Amino acid sequence: MRVPNGARRTTLAGGTALLLTLALAPSAGADTRRSSGDRGSLVLVGGGLKADNTQVYGEIIKRAGGVSARIGVITASSVPASQDPYAADPERCSNSECNGAYYADLFERHGAGDAQWIPVDLDHIANADSDEVVRQVNSMTGFFFGGGDQYRYVTTLLHGPAHTDSKVLAAIRAKLAAGGVVSGSSAGAQIAAGADMVTGGDSYVGLRDGSSPGYFDDAARLGHLPAGGFGFLHSGLIDTHTGAYGREGRALRLAADTGHDRVYALEENTALIVESPRTPHERLRVLGPQGVAVLDLRQARTGRSPSGAWSLTGARYNYCTDGDRYDPNRWRVLPAAGKRPLIPSSASPVPANPDVFRSAANPAGVPYSFLGTARALAASGAQRTATAHTFESGPRFTVTFSKRPGFSAWTSDGATAHTVTGLRIAVAHE
Repeated sequence: MRVPNGARRTTLAGGTALLLTLALAPSAGADTRRSSGDRGSLVLVGGGLKADNTQVYGEIIKRAGGVSARIGVITASSVPASQDPYAADPERCSNSECNGAYYADLFERHGAGDAQWIPVDLDHIANADSDEVVRQVNSMTGFFFGGGDQYRYVTTLLHGPAHTDSKVLAAIRAKLAAGGVVSGSSAGAQIAAGADMVTGGDSYVGLRDGSSPGYFDDAARLGHLPAGGFGFLHSGLIDTHTGAYGREGRALRLAADTGHDRVYALEENTALIVESPRTPHERLRVLGPQGVAVLDLRQARTGRSPSGAWSLTGARYNYCTDGDRYDPNRWRVLPAAGKRPLIPSSASPVPANPDVFRSAANPAGVPYSFLGTARALAASGAQRTATAHTFESGPRFTVTFSKRPGFSAWTSDGATAHTVTGLRIAVAHE
């Protein structure tokens, strides 16, 4: 079969008008879900989870019981078999059922005692309230939500405008509250979000036009779901594939538009581990080869030019890599043991960056462009500020990075800023 592609954008069945109605609906079930915390843990991956990532798969399995782990795989964000022209071809299929089998096999190959597909998708919506499927869920010790389109999770596991839990989701939520592990990649990480879960969009269009409530067939339009996702994590918005797709801009704009003061911007093939989510004891740790950016908007301010162009000042950028911890209650990054303060010594100027958000319109764009400028400035012994620009114009946006009091960086090799805290970020139009 084809490896599941969590980043691919597809159109949902049912019509945009219905989706927008649901997106704007009040969340009747959300208030009760936010009243108490969970004893379990989350393992949230920014997409692109490789089959050989023993760190992340091993962490999920360990938290689910090691060799006795029983992993329930939910892939309702994939297209169902009825919409997959290759459903009958195991080498080419890419639908919820064959993607579920793919992940179940991976978990068993990485050491889980058992892994099973939970048969809920757009072809089997009724199963979300099936007592038989609930019994299957209750026999599991951990869960993994695959990638695809997070709105399919909303339409299959939540009840319409009421946004209340199906029986299957309620059972998974109870497992988490009792100490279980819930994990996910790409859409499977996004769906863990609370209010204002992102539904799509790219950075430039988001900066230019702002965000709107709903789900849109135009993949570039920045959309969000006011009622949110499953609400497993409330201490910040969640975004995925961040550096690979240049989504830092859309994350900043969405947070500013919706009044959130923190975003967890997850990178590919890397996990953010959340202990005791939604409690005063919540703690986070990064695991994997890339990192997680924590965008801090507590002191951010937005503005408008006479022409109406949007701007932002006062945001702070933190970047954490493998082993780093983060205390969300104190807004504090704790670098991993073995890292030491980076002494800025590079005499080279920070390289020009004409495509800070890796535009899809630029065939020469490179991933992790925003991070590249941040790291180059952190290592510079001569510069305190650096600027980067959007590839698009009309208007063109400039991102200014500044090292001011509160900025720090740590390194593992003496040259690279593997951990960055308190780097100031401003976004303005030209």
